[in-house]
Amino acid sequence: MTTEVSGRASAKQTAVLGIILVSYFMVLLDNSVIFTGLPSIRSGLDLSPIALSWVQDAYTLVFGGLLLLAARAGDIVGRRRLFRIGLAIFGTASLLVGLAPEGWWMIASRAVQGIGAAIVAPTSLALITTYFDGEARTRAIAWYAATAGIGASLGLLVGGALTEWISWRAAFLVNVPIAVALIVWSGTVLVETPRQTRQFDVIGALPATLGMGAVIFGIIESADAGWGSARVQAALVIGAILLVALVVHEGRVPQPILPLRLFRSRERTGAYTARLLYLGAMIGFFYFTTQLLQDGFGFSPLQAGLAFLPMTLVNFAVALAVPRLSARLSNGTLLASGTALTLAGMAWLSRIDALDTYVVDVALPMVLVGAGQGLAFGPLTKSGIADVDSADAGAASGLVNTAHQLGMALGLGVLVAISANVGGTLDGPAAVTDHVGAALTGSSVLLLLALAVVLTVIVPAARDRSAASGTSSDRRSQHPITDPKVEAGPCHSDIEQ
Repeated sequence: MTTEVSGRASAKQTAVLGIILVSYFMVLLDNSVIFTGLPSIRSGLDLSPIALSWVQDAYTLVFGGLLLLAARAGDIVGRRRLFRIGLAIFGTASLLVGLAPEGWWMIASRAVQGIGAAIVAPTSLALITTYFDGEARTRAIAWYAATAGIGASLGLLVGGALTEWISWRAAFLVNVPIAVALIVWSGTVLVETPRQTRQFDVIGALPATLGMGAVIFGIIESADAGWGSARVQAALVIGAILLVALVVHEGRVPQPILPLRLFRSRERTGAYTARLLYLGAMIGFFYFTTQLLQDGFGFSPLQAGLAFLPMTLVNFAVALAVPRLSARLSNGTLLASGTALTLAGMAWLSRIDALDTYVVDVALPMVLVGAGQGLAFGPLTKSGIADVDSADAGAASGLVNTAHQLGMALGLGVLVAISANVGGTLDGPAAVTDHVGAALTGSSVLLLLALAVVLTVIVPAARDRSAASGTSSDRRSQHPITDPKVEAGPCHSDIEQ
């Protein structure tokens, strides 16, 4: 009987994990597929450089701005319900993007996609905390981290292939049947989480959304207007004021959008900070390495996508080995090793020269970056949701994803500014490699800062908590769920570190 119940629980968890990973991969794919398709979108819709930048920026702005609100809404109205709504919005917007006749339609539809993504991304991570415990949760987070790691690089490959073989529109239209299938599938597998009866923090929702949106807008605008621009500075100041107001307000309400208790853990706070820095470096890697391959080495969009395979394959293999490694090594050790490996690969790649070759000077550093990312993402995600009560799982997941998106926006803004005056007009391979090298040097600095946060904040905090509990924080509850209640509905135990 126990074996039969365990088998049913395992089958259900496999189905739930499939829904989570496919939905998250769809969002990540859409976030990176745009890079290889931008030249074709520009010519197909006759977009100016500023309008073209907003094809990506509209998505990033709305995605990042709504994350805190959408994540907390799942805790209150039910994660299954909100998850399916997010899928419907994302799928509909993808259809509108794929059919866009003009630039304004494309940009508006990308903003609507950002709404769907802001719902799906944190809700999918919160579903892991709902359905998985112990060793099963460790494996689920490892798969989630592997998806996060390969989504960006595989998106470049898929985007390049569809753009070259069919059209840039196909890269977005492919989301439509996936979203429909996920809505149907989730309706048969997921069980609604209990709705919380406490009042929704409407007042906190405004500064959370507008504050994050203003900060991200200011960062995005800095790439074109510069950090000295009046509108950039105004947006950043307004965003900072709204976020301070949010913090003051959230300390006084019973059901906050952003529970301040999440920051009481040094480990979680360090994880949010390290994730912001790490993703700031990684967006620079993808954005500028794509330019290097196409403008410096003369690769086609498809060839550029294929060129990321060394990183993608190593990343995937290492990420899936993390659960086994975590049985021998602490979460902090894995995270520090992964961040250090990523830093080594990024620093190596930043030394690129016009006379260098792809195999030795690009592919080999990519292997280090891929291995490092595979090691780091799972432990970084795990620290970001460490010891969170199930009632706050959505909010904690929202903070993880907010750090992710804010880090990418901030990183790209900073790295574009660093590289702006290097390489001149980017006419010729030498100018391109100088431009890319400067940007990736900036990425290396961000990774160095991330490593410092890992070593001085996350690792000591995790060690102190483990010592206080008298057990290993990384190897607690090493048995998969066998409780019959899994078959009837999700479990709501506290997060296991």
